[in-house]
Amino acid sequence: MEDHPDFDVIIEDERWFGALDGVDAFAERCRAAAADFEPALAAGAALLLADDRTLADLNRRFRDIEKPTNVLSFPSGRNTGFLGDIAIAFETCLRESEAQGIAFRDHAAHLIVHGLLHLAGYDHEADDEANEMESLETRILAKLGVADPYAPESA
Repeated sequence: MEDHPDFDVIIEDERWFGALDGVDAFAERCRAAAADFEPALAAGAALLLADDRTLADLNRRFRDIEKPTNVLSFPSGRNTGFLGDIAIAFETCLRESEAQGIAFRDHAAHLIVHGLLHLAGYDHEADDEANEMESLETRILAKLGVADPYAPESA
């Protein structure tokens, strides 16, 4: 396994190994593609690949929301070269990919990129922020060979 000191991948739920062949390299490709468009993402970060129970606990503890979510980002808030942490829930990622009719791998890439952009300071609370963030996500995902997740569904 290749060492990526700038992007630590912690796999808490073994199902990630079966769902994403070469999961560490996959996550690093997502980070590298994002860093090509947002240089701040060349700094260090950590990615926790967990389950719904873990994300529900984090969501409750840090956001006072009593349910799991797909991805959480925890910016470090410091100028130390370490951007922060991202956590992704396996079951929620799987449910969402199935509901949207997209490959699990593509949805996981989107969630990793989305989380990284939050660490770099992007947000989607206001419409103009959302448009900027979604446009950047779309360009990064295209570099990874992933279709635009925001494109309207064909009839």
